[in-house]
Amino acid sequence: MPFAPDGVYWDHMCGPGPDGHWHGFFVVHVRADALRPLGLHPARPTSRVVGPSPPGWWHAAAERRAAARR
Repeated sequence: MPFAPDGVYWDHMCGPGPDGHWHGFFVVHVRADALRPLGLHPARPTSRVVGPSPPGWWHAAAERRAAARR
C-alpha cells in the first residue's frame, strides 16, 4: 500500500438534515509527510505522476480491507 497505516484516517459524521432525512459524510485525512513519497509537497505547485501506477492486486486488496471493516 502506498501509505502507512498511521498516514491516513477518516471520520464519519451522520445526522438528520434540515429535511429530516439522515445524511452521512466521510472526511479523509492524510498526513502531509505521507504525501512526500508521491511527489506532493508545498514546494511543488502542481502534482505529476512520479512513478508507475499501483499493480492491480493493490486495488483488490484495498477493497477487501474496506469490506472487512464493515
